[in-house]
Amino acid sequence: MSITHGFHATMTARPGKGDALVALLLAAPSLPHEDCVVFLVSRSAADPDVVSVAEGWTSREAHAQFFASETAQAFVAEVQALVAGESQYTDAVPVGGKPAF
Repeated sequence: MSITHGFHATMTARPGKGDALVALLLAAPSLPHEDCVVFLVSRSAADPDVVSVAEGWTSREAHAQFFASETAQAFVAEVQALVAGESQYTDAVPVGGKPAF
């Protein structure tokens, strides 16, 4: 399946909420979605409250359609409740590699 849309997001959890943010992201409703081809959660070794997500989708439209759903909007609200400030987003389309797990 080809990936034509993706991004990398970095967010800082509220102090001490990094574990909760990671757990929430690892249970994201997009994970089982067939158009979400890549979903990788990482965290900073220096600051456990800094968490990043790399996503790859089959298309921009599939991503937009999924995130317009009530399920996705509820998930975003849960994430935002754990995040301090604005998340940083970078346009990034995954092109290859290997899974670490």
